[in-house]
Amino acid sequence: MAVGWCTAGFAALVWLVEVIAPGTLFLVHADHSLAPAVWWPPTAPLAAYAVTAFPREGGRPAWVRCLPVVALLVPIGLTDDVLPDSAMRHFVSAETDSVDAMVFRSFAVVIGAALLGMYVAARRRVVQALTERAERAERERHLLAEQARTEERTRLAAEMHDVVAHRVTLMVLQAGALRVRAPDEPTRAAAEELRGTGCQALDELRDVIGLLRRDPEAAPAAASEPLPDLSVLVAESAAVGVPVELAEHGDPPSASPAVGRTAYRVVQEALTNARKHAPGAAVRVEVRYGADGVAVTVRNAAPSGEPDAELAASGSGMGLEGLRERVELISGTFTAGPDGDGFRVEASLPAYVPVARPVP
Repeated sequence: MAVGWCTAGFAALVWLVEVIAPGTLFLVHADHSLAPAVWWPPTAPLAAYAVTAFPREGGRPAWVRCLPVVALLVPIGLTDDVLPDSAMRHFVSAETDSVDAMVFRSFAVVIGAALLGMYVAARRRVVQALTERAERAERERHLLAEQARTEERTRLAAEMHDVVAHRVTLMVLQAGALRVRAPDEPTRAAAEELRGTGCQALDELRDVIGLLRRDPEAAPAAASEPLPDLSVLVAESAAVGVPVELAEHGDPPSASPAVGRTAYRVVQEALTNARKHAPGAAVRVEVRYGADGVAVTVRNAAPSGEPDAELAASGSGMGLEGLRERVELISGTFTAGPDGDGFRVEASLPAYVPVARPVP
């Protein structure tokens, strides 16, 4: 708008000066040559384009933005008041040309630039509206998918609580009764081991149900227990002939139970895969503890022999994918893939996660 009004004001000023004092700015020589040759400024079409092509968001209406263009056309239309035909014919080197023809061309250039600007502005508005509509549809689709995911998680949590947790609780109670009634010590020991395993399964099941029912926007649950001791897993692997090195950095923080159990499962699954698919390979377990979480990295070198086909084919083949889902369920990150000649599993877990305690 500033450039448009300055351009129109300059043209009007030139016209006014020539009307009041002819020959001040436009000098017609004896040979009918004209100096200077330019009547309206060369910025006129650019200014007309700019004021219509770049409207300010929520700014002036279209008719207000077109006022500088109209003001610019007025002195152009009055060109014959200050420029003689003889000088213009000499300037264009055509005897049949006239000041009126130059005025018409000037009108066409300025109005054409303004119309082009209007088209560009209208097209930009249409593209912006289509972009906003696509973004809104994408957001709505994401919200609908998130809502469906939340409803499915709630349904699964209810099914697990009502069916699985109930059955496991019965198994624990029956194992406890068997421990009391068993006539011999081996049976009592087996029953106690079964009861302990069932209690551990119930704790993990409650964590999973709480994660499924949690509100992502809720505040993280307070830390309730320290992270598990991974040296037990390392010792178990070393006992079956897998050379494992454990490197821990930092002090283990207290964390949500689900975080500790997930870190334990990541190391357990990675060591199991190394034992099955990379026999004889050295394994390094690196754990970095921080105030806001824990990072676990398990690397194994190249195997020293061929894996046992029967052992490698055992299992469901969904171990790593299950770990990924379990880690992402508590808002962590998980990566697994080749690392040189070996394999690497990495998981980054937060210290606290929002968990809704299931209804008893």
